[in-house]
Amino acid sequence: MKNVEKYTRQFFPVENAPMRWAKKNYIEKAPIWCSVDLRDGNQALIIPMSLEEKLEFFKVLVDIGFKEIEIGFPAASETEYEFCRTLIEQNLIPDDVTIQVLTQAREHIIAKTFEALKGAKHAIVHLYNSTSVAQREQVFKKSKEEIIELARKGAKLCKEYREKTPGHFQFEYSPESFTGTEPEFALEICNAVIDIWQPTPEDKTIINLPVTVSHSMPHVYANQVEYMNDNLNNRENVIISLHPHNDRGCAVADSELGLLAGGDRIEGTLFGNGERTGNVDIVTLALNMYSQGIEPELDFSNLKAITEVYERVTRMHVYERSPYSGQLVFAAFSGSHQDAIAKGMKWRETQNCEHWTVPYLPIDPEDLGRVYEADVIRINSQSGKGGIGYLMETRYGYNIPPKMRESFGYLVKGVSDHAHKELQPDEILNIFEETYVNKTEPVVLPEVHYVQKENGIIGASVTVNYNGKTEIAEADGNGRLDAVSNALKAHFGLEFALTTYTEHALEVRSTSKAVSYVGLEKDGKTYWGVGIHSDIINSSISAFVSALNQMIK
Repeated sequence: MKNVEKYTRQFFPVENAPMRWAKKNYIEKAPIWCSVDLRDGNQALIIPMSLEEKLEFFKVLVDIGFKEIEIGFPAASETEYEFCRTLIEQNLIPDDVTIQVLTQAREHIIAKTFEALKGAKHAIVHLYNSTSVAQREQVFKKSKEEIIELARKGAKLCKEYREKTPGHFQFEYSPESFTGTEPEFALEICNAVIDIWQPTPEDKTIINLPVTVSHSMPHVYANQVEYMNDNLNNRENVIISLHPHNDRGCAVADSELGLLAGGDRIEGTLFGNGERTGNVDIVTLALNMYSQGIEPELDFSNLKAITEVYERVTRMHVYERSPYSGQLVFAAFSGSHQDAIAKGMKWRETQNCEHWTVPYLPIDPEDLGRVYEADVIRINSQSGKGGIGYLMETRYGYNIPPKMRESFGYLVKGVSDHAHKELQPDEILNIFEETYVNKTEPVVLPEVHYVQKENGIIGASVTVNYNGKTEIAEADGNGRLDAVSNALKAHFGLEFALTTYTEHALEVRSTSKAVSYVGLEKDGKTYWGVGIHSDIINSSISAFVSALNQMIK
């Protein structure tokens, strides 16, 4: 990178910061949540949402549990004004939900904003002006005193218009570009606004500290929040709100540390949509809390349906690896991950665990409306025997013996590698059945008869069809399967050992059928067969013949 010298730090760290927040290990309770999807998120869309789409999305946000929803900048466009009026006039806002609107500190905009809010049961008027060094010098070309006077004038106008507008209104102030503002100046301008609004326990003021542009590491922002928390006037009647953007990929960390440092409230969007790199992702932030045993007071138990609505109305796409919400976040391709997840799931079943501790999965997919069979195991050339075996057991009921899992795993991985694609569960089942189950070529046993002899010995008379000939093979054994094995060894002049035999009911597919697995070892190589039949003896013989056909084909 040849131009690194052109960059400098644009933030102002708090000197001798106490950093009390750094001694806390977790967030103790959910913040006040405010969704800004319908304003901050909407303005960042290539095609902004229509009125109908906004109304649908508003209902989704209400259903999730948001009690504060920023619905737009009603003085900025006719669509946003109409949306605000529609919500109010059609009584679409639940009594326990507060809408929020944004306004600049200019009288005609404030007047239009209150006109749009007329009759609102509960609304927050969000006043802002830019305070950073860059904005003051380059955009507004104003001194600190002039910037403060702009905020004071806007605050006074908000009070005046509140007095003459029907409805119930709370105030919020943002020193926009807070993170590029000297902490002392940010405090001065916020206190100037607080002194005008004179908040009370019944009429608290929201002071929003936005990471309008992320300039620093998260601990620097936390120190800035803690400084404001310690020094704001009338703090007991002030709600500190955080509004992190994600320029450095730190929005979630900024939010979490900011809450530890004294923040009470979070403004963000579902899935992190917003200007540039986006806002803080409230899904991630809330579910981080949930995974630590903190009730987030937002309901993401049907995250798939929420994602579908979001993608449809915003025309955005939730990235496959986006935490919690991405299509692949509960999928495992790596063989070692698959094996650990499979063993973790079994551990939960056998140990009746109170807490969720499954390896590689910080949260139970079922809590988000996801399904293990579809989401946990994904099969490609990187997969392992554990994951493939787990999929076959949980989805199709085959409890494949460990050594056979290894052989089948290599077979599946080879197919995936050759095809250069992920294999779907039904494709894996098809490979299994075509390779191992009830194979009748080239050897067929049309009939098998048994005779009980002395000392528990079983005699078997086996009809063998092979290469167009039908012959009888006979032998004794310690059981039916052993007798059939000995008969066919002698008939074909083969030397092999029956090293594996297991059986179980095929419960997932049908409790009326039995499945048997047979492994035959010859010259150091094991050949596998699977038999399925309503009779356990017939299934075991079918498994044996399937393995034999693997050996002599």
